[in-house]
Amino acid sequence: MNTVLIVDDERSIVELLTVVLKKEGYAVLSNPGAPSVFEDIEQKDIDLLICDIKMPQVDGMDVLRRLKEAKPTVPAIMITAYASVKQAVEALRLGALDYLTKPFDIDELKILVANGLEHRRLLEENRILKQTFREESSFENMIGKSRAMREVYGLIEKVASTDSTVLITGESGTGKELAARAIHANSRRKERAFVSINCAALPENLLESELFGHMKGSFTGAVSDKKGMFETASAGTIFLDEVGETSPWTQVKLFRVLQERTIRRVGGNEEIAVDVRVIAATNQNLRKRIEEGKFREELFYRLNVISVDMPALRKRTEDIPVLVQHFLRKHCEKMGRKVKRMTPDVVSALMNYSWPGNVRELENVVERMCAVEERETITMGSLPSDIVNAGALPAMGSPALIPGFNLETHLDKVAKAYIQEAAGAAAGNMRRMAELLGVSYRSLRYLIKKYEIKPVRGVEPRGDSRDLPPEPTEL
Repeated sequence: MNTVLIVDDERSIVELLTVVLKKEGYAVLSNPGAPSVFEDIEQKDIDLLICDIKMPQVDGMDVLRRLKEAKPTVPAIMITAYASVKQAVEALRLGALDYLTKPFDIDELKILVANGLEHRRLLEENRILKQTFREESSFENMIGKSRAMREVYGLIEKVASTDSTVLITGESGTGKELAARAIHANSRRKERAFVSINCAALPENLLESELFGHMKGSFTGAVSDKKGMFETASAGTIFLDEVGETSPWTQVKLFRVLQERTIRRVGGNEEIAVDVRVIAATNQNLRKRIEEGKFREELFYRLNVISVDMPALRKRTEDIPVLVQHFLRKHCEKMGRKVKRMTPDVVSALMNYSWPGNVRELENVVERMCAVEERETITMGSLPSDIVNAGALPAMGSPALIPGFNLETHLDKVAKAYIQEAAGAAAGNMRRMAELLGVSYRSLRYLIKKYEIKPVRGVEPRGDSRDLPPEPTEL
């Protein structure tokens, strides 16, 4: 039940408003215009104020000022018998919702009260949404205490206060959008819009319209003028995910926006100035794509003012236990279950897996375990088979630890050798290769792409032709 505070020195007005508002379902508090009204504003839970401007003990304008200082989202309706444009303008300037003169129309007052309470509800909802966004975009949601993640946090803190363009790189599932949101949430633009678009999800013609907007009649289906995301993100931040997938023509237009800070809608001639911070992300090697003629060099340098590289999960395995605990709490609570525990062998299996899908894949696995395990303790039986089998690969002899030895390079060589051996043994059948290696089909596709392994030549493939490994560029 919403509570309305009535402040008026005329007892008949207070009694009338009390009867009317209670019939409408509101709780009513009243004050005869005494100095105690300031304590009422400070200490009592009110949702709307109705206040006379001219009262012998206190000035209604002072009451309005105190309300806006103490509770800025609470709307106020000011009433007076002395109508004047000057008073009305002053009351509205101080933040009053509206202004009525005595004698007033009760039905009009009812409408104003209803509108005022709805206005407050929307303000509170907007405040909560902004607070939720800031909480979800804070560093607390970027889980990890490894050295690699601490370096990321430090860099984000440094760049957040600037307006510089940021390019976030890293494999799929490493949390690039989380990093972008953290930059925005810690910037001076945090109260304005954060607009995100996946550049790989739309065809070129639709992407251009989404980014820059269009004019009515500019193409079939353009039935009205439409703002693009650059305009929507005005004074805020736009996040261009998978920017490496954009077409050469779109790259030209993006470069122009970054260069001139203006956009032109599809089918339009007007140059529209935009004040927006650009954060882009990609899982591609853009320098390599420049060499291949697939990405414009000038755009790369415009985007790559500040570079933030999100580390793969396999490079920060010490963060896996804390990530698992975070996801366990999150998904068990979402499913209405007690937070589960894990046996040591489950934790060990999760630590030993390569996680080609990174943090996103880990969260999906934890959610699956929360769903399928009915007991309070998660055991190996709840793990997907590819994770269980990941530790079953044959061990290699330990290499000599000589100067210049690099563990990651050595492990990559070992993995590549096993995949090539499996390719020959399985005659190019990828599903058979995955079985031999004890990994999932998806993981195998990722590894083939990573190590640029070509299909086995001169061997007649067995099984469904869809199982053949495609050329790495097609993966």
